[in-house]
Amino acid sequence: MTNILVTGGAGYIGSHACKALKAAGYTPVTYDNLVTGWQDAVKFGPFEKGDLNDRARLDEVFAKYRPAAVMHFAALSQVGEAMSEPGRYWANNTGGSLNLVEAAVAAGCLDFVFSSTCATYGEHDNVVLDENTPQLPLNAYGASKRAVEDILKDFGAAHGLRSVVFRYFNVAGADPEAEVGEFHRPETHLVPLVLDAVAGKRDALTIFGTDYDTPDGTCIRDYVHVCDLVDAHVLGLKWLESGKGSQVFNLGTGSGFSVREVMDKAEAVTGQKVPCNTGPRRAGDCTKLVSGSIRAVTDLGWEPRRSTLETMIADAWKWHKTGHYEA
Repeated sequence: MTNILVTGGAGYIGSHACKALKAAGYTPVTYDNLVTGWQDAVKFGPFEKGDLNDRARLDEVFAKYRPAAVMHFAALSQVGEAMSEPGRYWANNTGGSLNLVEAAVAAGCLDFVFSSTCATYGEHDNVVLDENTPQLPLNAYGASKRAVEDILKDFGAAHGLRSVVFRYFNVAGADPEAEVGEFHRPETHLVPLVLDAVAGKRDALTIFGTDYDTPDGTCIRDYVHVCDLVDAHVLGLKWLESGKGSQVFNLGTGSGFSVREVMDKAEAVTGQKVPCNTGPRRAGDCTKLVSGSIRAVTDLGWEPRRSTLETMIADAWKWHKTGHYEA
């Protein structure tokens, strides 16, 4: 079977991508330093421990597996940390990605699928973002990802590297079979925070701001099921395999859910109350952010089948009850 190098394959999205790749007939080769990933999540192909900034290790892995493509997820992604420690983000996300791209080109691996982010757009409140929205990132996380997009363009022009870039917002849910799922330390994503509160793993959820100009006063975000997301990545890989050129795609549903809607649905799914407190707005939080994904639907043929709020929470709850990688 065709080998695909999956950086960050021991992480939340990367591990789901490895399962989707295996189901599609590929062999996913996970390359991960396990700083934020979990070796127990590597279940669908070989594992190679290594860091993006270790060029010799990358060269060794490329030579060993001769992958047909790279699917690049590995990155630091905490916005608060990016504000206080920008150097880590530029060194890891941008410097490490440059190292990876150079290693891929040197190995003749010229198909590259990149996990970017709508954080590259910055603050565009109450606007449905499409691929042509100006990129004005507000922190080193978004800026470092935008820089990688620029690297891919330059290496495309100079070396014929073909890339598919995916920009997306809030990823939620888990593998319906609960083989892999979402588990971060520390946890910052809303759905697992809500479920932690339900399960008694934290005292209460804090709602930051209840006075937004929305129907219930809490801010609205676009959520996409992780399985739908990685399905798009497999479609992106096939796009490149078919000889099509480099392209950028947003991934979202085009609609959003408020914090209270997520809480209410979690209570309906779990049958338990979500203990919560309210706090002031956080700096930089927009009222409503949703992602337009028409290009992914029309050009890639992507169809987000599991991205209903109920399904995302139900799948996440099933995974949540397994005990994660803590056991």
